[in-house]
Amino acid sequence: MFLKNVLFVFILLSSFIVNAVENTAFRKMYLDAEKQIWLSKPDEFKKLYQQLHYYPLQPYLDQQRLMHKISITDGKEITTFLDKYQGTPLDWPLRKKWLEYLIDNKQESLFLYHYKSSSSATLNCAYYRYSLKKGVAEKTILPKVTKLWTVGKSQPKICDPLFKKWQKAGYRTESIIWERIGKAADGGEHTLLPYLTTLLPNSQKYLGSLWHKVRRNPAYILRSNVFKKFNEREAEIFTYGVKRLIWREPDKAIDIFTKLKTKLKLTSVQQKEITQSFALSLANKNHPKAQKWLHMVDEDFLNESVVQWRIADVLRKQNWELILRELESFPKALHQTKQWQYWHSRSLIETNNKEQGVAALKQLANTRHYYGFLAAGYLNIPFNLQDEPIKTTEIEKNTLLQHSAAKRAFELFHIGKYSDARKEWNYWLSQLNDHDKLIASTISYDEKWFDRAIFTLSKVGYLNDVDLRFPLAFHKNITKYSKKNNIDPAWAFAIARRESSFMPDANSGVGAKGLMQIMLGTAKQLERKRVSTKYLLNAKNNIKLGTKYLKILSDQYKGNNVLATASYNAGPHRVKKWAKEAKGMPIDMWIETIPFKETREYVKSVMAYQQIYQHKIGKKEPLFADLVKNKI
Repeated sequence: MFLKNVLFVFILLSSFIVNAVENTAFRKMYLDAEKQIWLSKPDEFKKLYQQLHYYPLQPYLDQQRLMHKISITDGKEITTFLDKYQGTPLDWPLRKKWLEYLIDNKQESLFLYHYKSSSSATLNCAYYRYSLKKGVAEKTILPKVTKLWTVGKSQPKICDPLFKKWQKAGYRTESIIWERIGKAADGGEHTLLPYLTTLLPNSQKYLGSLWHKVRRNPAYILRSNVFKKFNEREAEIFTYGVKRLIWREPDKAIDIFTKLKTKLKLTSVQQKEITQSFALSLANKNHPKAQKWLHMVDEDFLNESVVQWRIADVLRKQNWELILRELESFPKALHQTKQWQYWHSRSLIETNNKEQGVAALKQLANTRHYYGFLAAGYLNIPFNLQDEPIKTTEIEKNTLLQHSAAKRAFELFHIGKYSDARKEWNYWLSQLNDHDKLIASTISYDEKWFDRAIFTLSKVGYLNDVDLRFPLAFHKNITKYSKKNNIDPAWAFAIARRESSFMPDANSGVGAKGLMQIMLGTAKQLERKRVSTKYLLNAKNNIKLGTKYLKILSDQYKGNNVLATASYNAGPHRVKKWAKEAKGMPIDMWIETIPFKETREYVKSVMAYQQIYQHKIGKKEPLFADLVKNKI
């Protein structure tokens, strides 16, 4: 009977295809087995473990059991496991914990056997120390230590003996110290600077102190007698400081740069970097001198941001002759961008070159892009989705699904372990060619794992399968709560697509959470009570709050969803200020002048996505035709 049951399980799971088999019972068993590990109930765990013998996630039970109470007595089993799953997502969590255990227990030979290169300074320092003790030549190891020391932050204490040996061997040169000072000052831990200053020769210690003061307050460069010797290091510190000062006190930054650029003997590259920073800052602030500085930027430094602000600066003036002259002054290579093509076409039409402008807009309207939709809207003609679905077969899909990493990825997704699922997905994709990656994206879409399809298509560069890239994900709840809040469901779909690519567990660096990226503070205001992270990571709850917030913003701006979209990203206070300053400006022009790049690109994306979703749900409203006609 036992063999019969095992055979049944084997047949069921070895023929595992995510579309065909609903593994609810096995998933529940797996989650129960996980609990038994942490509850330290070996008998219950063993019973469940045996029933999951052919289940794709059984290796995770082995991994977690070995990690739970890691011990030297498990060394042989750990070695077997790591050898079997080397390079897979199952490998590193156990290997890292095992290596750290071996350091704590002074098992140097075993550590060296299991060590794999990583970003962990602790493990890398231990590896170099133990290698030296085992007789590896210093000339082989110590040059590699330079990279470990030359970082903008403090390193763990385990590295100290290694650094001491490295220093005695003469590797800690003056130039290396300055390299680390630069990294600590520019984006690293500025609290490291006083220590690094002590390593400099006496004649240079004032420079280390100066770096620290300018890092803490860039206005320090305005003080008299700050720069004494007008040498190369002072020029480097000044360049760093004035590029930050321009964002706080633009007029003072311009003045001090004018006074000191010759005395400090700034290099040509430093002057070009400063000019670029000044141009971007002044344009962002709509400063009267912005246009002058934008045109001073060297062609080699004419990046996307400078181009954007040169366009935005003339658009603010709403003078089509000036706009046309400005656009035609750009290098020919920039004429290929859709942004340039749209505004150049519009300026041609507005300056009595209508035939040429309309022809250019018609060509642009054939692209599935924000500017393509603007062109179609302006001409009041149909837009082009350029939809070319991926063609695949069930045989191709089923063949790919035999990969163990694919099975693990989909099972982890279905039990809600999204982070682990993405790691397995990425590992699986690393084993596939581009054609198979496209097939994998169709499988992901079929299984409603929408974010993997979106990211995979982007990675491969196949952008024309509209259904896979813009799925009607979470359709039931987005439609339900959009209707309840009386907003366009296409707008809600577009926001969720742009915010998270439909990842329910999305977390931003500033603390926004879930499908529609709701801040805990915003959720508290909407619910009028504290809301937990777990609550926000529930897709239904997140959609409920996100659509409610969209309705509030839409009402604040009297139905102007462009302003509401900008507010969803940058906050209402900023957007109200920007809108007030631009009162009466056409909306398509205003979007180009949004000071924050993130918000500017966000609004463009959401508007384009909304157009696509309106088409998908059968709405016929002329979204972009209205956008090009209306004003702030």
